[in-house]
Amino acid sequence: MPKKNRAGDVTTVGLVQMSCVPEPEKNLKKAIAGIKEAAERGAQIVCLQELFRSQYFCQTEDIQLFKLAETIPGPSTEALCKVARKHKVVIVASLFEKRAAGVYHNTAVMIDASGEITGKYRKMHIPDDPLYYEKFYFTPGDLGFQTHDTRYGKIGTLVCWDQWFPEAARLTALGGAQFLFYPTAIGWLPDEEQSMNEAQHSAWETIQRGHAIANGVYVVVVNRVGKEGKLTFWGQSFVADPFGRIIAKASADSEEVMVVECDLSKIEETRQNWPFLRDRRIDAYEGLRFRFGK
Repeated sequence: MPKKNRAGDVTTVGLVQMSCVPEPEKNLKKAIAGIKEAAERGAQIVCLQELFRSQYFCQTEDIQLFKLAETIPGPSTEALCKVARKHKVVIVASLFEKRAAGVYHNTAVMIDASGEITGKYRKMHIPDDPLYYEKFYFTPGDLGFQTHDTRYGKIGTLVCWDQWFPEAARLTALGGAQFLFYPTAIGWLPDEEQSMNEAQHSAWETIQRGHAIANGVYVVVVNRVGKEGKLTFWGQSFVADPFGRIIAKASADSEEVMVVECDLSKIEETRQNWPFLRDRRIDAYEGLRFRFGK
């Protein structure tokens, strides 16, 4: 259950915004240091960015890069489970999962404060855009949209491209999630006009704030920073409250560990004033199962 303090039911989240180098072990070491710092500053749930163990490799299609994948459980989860147990924190970690020969996933693992894996989510929406050639590497997820009970609250995790889909946020929230965590790797394309860069970032931030509003939950987004290959990642990890207000935001170009208190009573307060879940017309949404039209 969430920790209680003088402010009521409060869960403190940590966001580890990093730049990455080519060596996976160095990135893992940096991530663990970030988790430790967040925990020492009071974080109870700590989220890492998408595919934090490596640079963002999906900019090219190269079969040699499948060597970056690992099993779950595996070396990274073994190390992170020890960290979770030692510091009594919940960890959300995004990994390149090797499920079987030729079957790989972009997977988020939830590790409880006991040091045990409490669940995992396989990225459902797989992009295929310039410099984001993820369909070459990742099989679409098959675990559905889930909510996981942890020591400090009910959490749902989605990954990067999932953050643009209101259906994913809604179904996860309907599972009881108090937090939607979005490990992310998103940045600016080379030679893009500044006005387009600003518009893209604004759209990215706005739609996720919309998920917080529409579902009355906290949204926690953890992006990477720095230039990798042709992409410049725009950082600006943030936390939005159930009213959609950004209550904490990181810089666009620096590594940063943020620790943010989230008052869980705001979820009920917001839903009482904006009863979207009450007023949903579940009898009228059959059309959502169609690709387009009927």
